[in-house]
Amino acid sequence: MKVVILKNEILNSEERWVQSCINKNISYSVVDLTREKWLEEIQEQKPDLLLAKPSGLTTPFKVLYDERLDILVNQIGIPCFPTLNEIKIYENKKYFSYWLKANNIPHPKTNVFYFEEEAVNFANKQSSFPIVAKTNIGASGSGVVIIENKKELLQYIRGTFQGTGAKKRVGPNLKKGKVINRAFNLMLSPKKIIEKYGVYKARAMDAQRDFVLLQEYISHQYEWRVVRLGDSFFAHKKMLLGNMTSGSLLKDYENPPLELLDFVKKLTDRFNFKSMAVDLFEKSTSEYLVNEMQCIFGQSDGYQMKVDGIIGRYLYLNEKWFFEEGDFNTNESYDLRLESALNYYNVTKG
Repeated sequence: MKVVILKNEILNSEERWVQSCINKNISYSVVDLTREKWLEEIQEQKPDLLLAKPSGLTTPFKVLYDERLDILVNQIGIPCFPTLNEIKIYENKKYFSYWLKANNIPHPKTNVFYFEEEAVNFANKQSSFPIVAKTNIGASGSGVVIIENKKELLQYIRGTFQGTGAKKRVGPNLKKGKVINRAFNLMLSPKKIIEKYGVYKARAMDAQRDFVLLQEYISHQYEWRVVRLGDSFFAHKKMLLGNMTSGSLLKDYENPPLELLDFVKKLTDRFNFKSMAVDLFEKSTSEYLVNEMQCIFGQSDGYQMKVDGIIGRYLYLNEKWFFEEGDFNTNESYDLRLESALNYYNVTKG
């Protein structure tokens, strides 16, 4: 079996996939999908499977990665994991909003305006606040702005179309806390300093000036995050810090309701998604709104779920949910992700 890991423009973006291949004793090679000879390198290697690490930092490289992966999958016929359809909705909030609406998936009402006058007309008619503005790309709450009134909304629109672009966090996420400890640890690793500088510089240069994305604000104290990797399911609460849960890293490992798992299983089964984190607002019992879906996601703890204080996962067996104790999220869940990829495409290690 020949496996090729497709790194993106970020330094060391392939590391987790590499470690998972080492852990599972699978031979691999790495191709930088952003470089000019990407196609020749991959065609020469003739891989059986592509392991993707899609770009989620700037718009140009997100477009590059998606376009080139589309060629590899749809024109050349090489399977990839996560799948192309999972990657297309990753870190592309405007496309994701269209996708949710077209597929009648419950979600907060979202409007995308490419013309300033349309956005201004919307703002002048808007009576319900707060409202959420988002940039198209932005993880951990970067690019998310809670707008409290009409004046702020008009200023945001004007600043996006006529000014420096939509507001977003460029530097470190201060909401994560332990700023001094994090800075000290960073200073001990010149390699990480270079990596972080590259990330912050790229964000600063990627200004969004051509459209605004405005989303209905859903009052909440938490979001549910449900992770599906292959046939393994995990869930925990992302708790509110200030007025946002994204990027707070505050979690509650409360036992998830089985209705929540039913909802996500049905959703991911429908589109054959096997590597997905689904963030949801809970409006009421058995009523959920999808806020975000990410095929690649961060993991600040060594696990994704606890049930009655025990680390493990849920499996759906014989039309019932079954909890299995164990550590299934090693290497930031990439070990399980690789196992899921091999099972998904029925690929053997030989």
